Amino acid sequence: MRPDASPHLPLADELSVVFARMAGLLLSEETVATSLGLLSALVLETVPGAAGAGVSIVDEQGRRSAGATDRRVEQADALQYELDEGPCLAAVAGRQLVRVPDLATETRWPRWAAGAARLGLTAALSAPLVAGERTLGALKVYADTPGVLDAHTERLVTMAAAQAAIPVANVQHRERARRASDELRKALAARDLVSTAKGVLMARHGISEEAALGMLVARSGGEAGTLRQAARTVVDSAVRRRR
Repeated sequence: MRPDASPHLPLADELSVVFARMAGLLLSEETVATSLGLLSALVLETVPGAAGAGVSIVDEQGRRSAGATDRRVEQADALQYELDEGPCLAAVAGRQLVRVPDLATETRWPRWAAGAARLGLTAALSAPLVAGERTLGALKVYADTPGVLDAHTERLVTMAAAQAAIPVANVQHRERARRASDELRKALAARDLVSTAKGVLMARHGISEEAALGMLVARSGGEAGTLRQAARTVVDSAVRRRR
């Protein structure tokens, strides 16, 4: 156990310290990865006996780890995704806490347990991040001493995951909205570019809008690659002619 750990501090006091420090960042303009990195670091500091912490995210992009406090956590998580078994995946699927007191005697996920043990890990605890009907992933803690993740740890990690799920969901939502906005701007720019290219072809060849679009589509099937690239080539050629 680390000398700064405080297993006898009331649970509410421990969590108030964690979330007072986390709230500022989650309310700022930071990314999901940065926020989860802070969450993992705070959990590592707060949980007695923890040797590593991190978050497993399960969303439309698939399974991935974020905010891992060290390389061993990343490797243990990657092994779960590779083998499709382990406590984090079980916590997400079952939407409930999953504890592995001792990897040496774990029988539910023998391949993962053997691989994680080779990393020097001996115990694990995973709590789902649940926001409403959505399961975002799981908060996990690893230890290098068997049995150190006890009932107190379970309560602490469970409450931390429950409290963290909502702000993490909000940060994810903000990031998705930002990506959608960027994609919309790109789509509008591409549409305007195609419209400009059609105008150039109509003026240059005295053809209809439909015929101009047909020319662009035909060019996009060749070296131009895409309709947007074909439109860019036409507009650039018009600009060069004016010089």
